Amino acid sequence: CTPLKCGRAVTDAVVTREEAQMLRRLAERGLSLAGSEGGASILDLHSGALSMGKQFVNIYRYFGEQIGEVFTQEDFQLYSDVRARIQAVVAETFGLDPALMFLTKPTFFSRINSTLAQTQHDEYWHPHIDKVTYGSFDYTSLLYLSDYGSDFGGGRFIFMDPSGNRTVEPRTGRVSFFSSGSENLHRVEQVTWGTRFAITVSFTCDPAHAITDPAMP
Repeated sequence: CTPLKCGRAVTDAVVTREEAQMLRRLAERGLSLAGSEGGASILDLHSGALSMGKQFVNIYRYFGEQIGEVFTQEDFQLYSDVRARIQAVVAETFGLDPALMFLTKPTFFSRINSTLAQTQHDEYWHPHIDKVTYGSFDYTSLLYLSDYGSDFGGGRFIFMDPSGNRTVEPRTGRVSFFSSGSENLHRVEQVTWGTRFAITVSFTCDPAHAITDPAMP
């Protein structure tokens, strides 16, 4: 599984617009319970991490029995199905055995708006390399849940290549994925208006860093 070739790809053929809209509604429900004081909030269904003010809480512990009113079993099933499809297309594109790829953390929903950053966690726009930032990442994917230009301004994904930048415009249902090493230095433009929703889905070749799909508590 360890990357033998580097690369990146974008596809609009893996997740339907309707499925992405359903996942956005899931994210909106979860993030409506709290959210960052700055412009960037996250919801991690695996660990339960939810932005709240300048910190994080465990959504399953903090909101307890309310969770059944926020999420459904169908929500988690759709999340799992979409994750499996993304894993399959990443494996196919890079010539990998999907059974040797493992979901890893952090895998999370993000909601970004133009509110001024309050903490370092809110400063999402700095150039970075995922393998350096997260350690376990071998492949990174992003599923966009909103549309550049109509739902929000700014917020495009920029690959910073020596020969010039390459830009991905978010579109509902679009999946962008890439090998997570230094060949794919990148950043996200600051969102100037509206709200940008996405899911980061990350994969590792090391089973020691594997996580499982989330389940209703």
